[in-house]
Amino acid sequence: MKILAAVLVALVAVQAGAASAQQLGAFTNSLVYSDGQPLFVYGTATPGENLVVRLFAPDGTIAKFDQITADDDGSFNHVLLTWPESSTGFPYGTYTVEVISAVQDGLSKSIDVKFTSSTELVDIPIERRVSTTVFAPETSGINTPMRIFVQTTSDGLLIGGDPSNLLDTTHVHLPSGNVEDLAGSFQTLHQGLYFVDYSPDQLGTYVFHVVTFHQGTVSHGSAATNVLSQDIGGISDQIVRLNTILDETLEELDRLNSEVSEFGSVLETASENIDDSVDSVSSSVANIEEASLQLNSLLFPVIAVISIIVALQIVILARRR
Repeated sequence: MKILAAVLVALVAVQAGAASAQQLGAFTNSLVYSDGQPLFVYGTATPGENLVVRLFAPDGTIAKFDQITADDDGSFNHVLLTWPESSTGFPYGTYTVEVISAVQDGLSKSIDVKFTSSTELVDIPIERRVSTTVFAPETSGINTPMRIFVQTTSDGLLIGGDPSNLLDTTHVHLPSGNVEDLAGSFQTLHQGLYFVDYSPDQLGTYVFHVVTFHQGTVSHGSAATNVLSQDIGGISDQIVRLNTILDETLEELDRLNSEVSEFGSVLETASENIDDSVDSVSSSVANIEEASLQLNSLLFPVIAVISIIVALQIVILARRR
């Protein structure tokens, strides 16, 4: 029993010594940096310990990664990087420096630092600007699927991650006043871009309330959709059909106009023919009148001669008696 008790005491002492030996402290030479300034990381760990130093960008990706070893006295210091000019790879925003122990059960320390355009270093609160933008159609039809898009950014960079965790408390307010949970419904389109397909079953206004939670910061975004008995696509189809009918009617009117024009042309031709006939008849009448005059001019002398002859015969007969 004494031996067992001694062993237990020894184990407890070893564990207590190991627990007391676990130590890790990490610091940076500043909390705010601008272009061209070094990011100096220093602290204490166990003597000769291997450490991993990482720098996370505002979107959560690793911007810099180094492995260092603590000195014999347990201290360490390391220039992780010299801040470059702001670019898409290193935009302004809030970065996280993380120092991880390779032997102390993954013990780690994190420090948030700010990369800004200002050359004057002052102590300011380190805040992450997480933004949530929701894209939803303005109108939709009842029982018609519609797609809702969500964009999440941190200091201007797209935030990646599992949407079921990132957008865990997202929901939609129904026209009836109830709230429907959308957690776990989102799918990833691209890092920082997510979507959900939703079919409304009530008439009225739906408000999609998206809540983003990233590294302890919460951001809200919302968009509203007015659900009608028929979506804009159906109305557009009806307008297209109406336009088709109007086009057909216009074609019929064009054909009728063409036929009327042809009929007018025929009438004009007939009128011209009638005018020609009238002119011809008038000419014939004029010719007849002229012939009649000529005939009269011929008949009058003949009749006069006949009259004279008759008169002479009457005189002769009268004398004979």
